[in-house]
Amino acid sequence: MKTVVTEADVRRHLDAQARPPGSLGRIEDLAVRLALIQQRAPPRAERTTLLLFAADHGLTQDGVSRYPAEVTQAMVATLLAGRATANAFARAVGARVVVIDAGVNADLPSHPGLVEAKVRKGSRNAAREPAMTLDEVNLALRRGHEQAQAAIDAGADVLALGEMGIGNSASAALLMHRLAPAPLADCVGVGAGHDAAGLANKHAVLAHAAARSDATEPLEVLRQFGGLEIAMMAGAIHAAADRGMPVLVDGFICTAAALAAVRLRPETRAACLFAHRSAEAGHDRMLKALEAEPLLDLSLRLGEGTGALLAAPLLRAAAALLSDVAGLDDVLAGRL
Repeated sequence: MKTVVTEADVRRHLDAQARPPGSLGRIEDLAVRLALIQQRAPPRAERTTLLLFAADHGLTQDGVSRYPAEVTQAMVATLLAGRATANAFARAVGARVVVIDAGVNADLPSHPGLVEAKVRKGSRNAAREPAMTLDEVNLALRRGHEQAQAAIDAGADVLALGEMGIGNSASAALLMHRLAPAPLADCVGVGAGHDAAGLANKHAVLAHAAARSDATEPLEVLRQFGGLEIAMMAGAIHAAADRGMPVLVDGFICTAAALAAVRLRPETRAACLFAHRSAEAGHDRMLKALEAEPLLDLSLRLGEGTGALLAAPLLRAAAALLSDVAGLDDVLAGRL
């Protein structure tokens, strides 16, 4: 019979170490979370894989982003060349990066670092019509699930989520509005960097989109307002939970995916570790809706999984706390 790892057992182990009980604060809590998610004591956190999902959004047709949609394709090329910020951070923390085409609005050339999982070339314009069909939402969820399963089977101890998609903060704001729920005005931020006029237009476009549908059921909200990369990240979270795998959730867009995943399957919340509190308006409120306390608060708002990568060493440290620190009784008895 498999032994069940309990919080009480892990806490007793931590309290018996050669240091004052509770002296490592939230790192101790993180060690407990890892052990409970993986049902291993000590847990493993050496190998982090960043699943970076890329897709375009029809909402960009109405100017919700400062940048044109073509930037998504250009940034995917940059990621595959190893020259994006996510690549630099991944090298710094020893993480693997997998770039997944969830729905880029282009025919991308094949590349050994690119996974072709495209559902369609970008979502539709949610200000005018549903962003996806129900079949497309379910396919995106399934393909995200498959990508997470593949990363776990390849040896990942921890999954990190990231995204690339011009316009995706607009989609995430709409998801937050309906699934948190929260007033739309509290969900909309500058994204990649709007000026005052651009932000005013973003508010107006998203108000028009929200007025188009009164959806509140999670799958229907994803159909009406979601993005292909957001739906795939939700599917990846479901897979992580199914496999007892901790998943590091990045910033505003990834947290919207986590919100959708949890609203669809509440039990999957236990697998989510929230990497950081973004500077994007609304993120703190969305974290509160998920009863989440992030590991870092660095005023980040880039995306690409950068915050999740920066948090990965904290998980390694927390796992090492359970595997490498001597007990006080052993220290006193000279059994080192």
